[in-house]
Amino acid sequence: MSGTRREIPNDPGRKERILDAALDVIAEGGVHKTTHRKIAARAQVPLGSLTYYFDGIDDLLAQAFARLADTMSLLYRQTVHAAASTAEAEAAVIELICGPAYATDRDMTLIFEMYAYANHNEAVSVTARTWLERSRESLALHFTPGVSRALDALIEGWPMHRAFDDAPLDRQLVTETVHAIVTAAPRLSATTAGRRPGNGRRGGPQ
Repeated sequence: MSGTRREIPNDPGRKERILDAALDVIAEGGVHKTTHRKIAARAQVPLGSLTYYFDGIDDLLAQAFARLADTMSLLYRQTVHAAASTAEAEAAVIELICGPAYATDRDMTLIFEMYAYANHNEAVSVTARTWLERSRESLALHFTPGVSRALDALIEGWPMHRAFDDAPLDRQLVTETVHAIVTAAPRLSATTAGRRPGNGRRGGPQ
């Protein structure tokens, strides 16, 4: 299986370079225009390298989207984890929504592509669902389950609106909305009590 194959000795990091190249190709033209040949050209590797590491285009795309999810989940967690108080955690959420580092235009394009592909690929669906769970676990460092669920929906959904509106977000409105959700913690916790986390897809999901 591709997951057990060893790195080519004279080209360390080739697999990761191929995955990054795949994400570049997807961001530029979409999954429907992504081919082995385009990925190999972008990664500057022989076409045969792709069949060495991956069991077909579906496997390659699934691993590329998993790499995207891992990278964004790490930044998400680092941003929230750095907060030392609830107020700082609120500020971290606002930064995830409005800041330049998370959910860039390229990220949003890739996320849209991932969600669409997840509807037809079980491995990518699992990646999306796991990403949702990891995001809520990160928020749970500071917030109740109900608040975490609501904030995660904002962190995912507001940048989507920004992408389609093609306009900057109103940071003050975001700040007021995040604070309102956090102060509604007892009510949100009560309405989500007893629910199992992560039953749906991400985008459906996060």
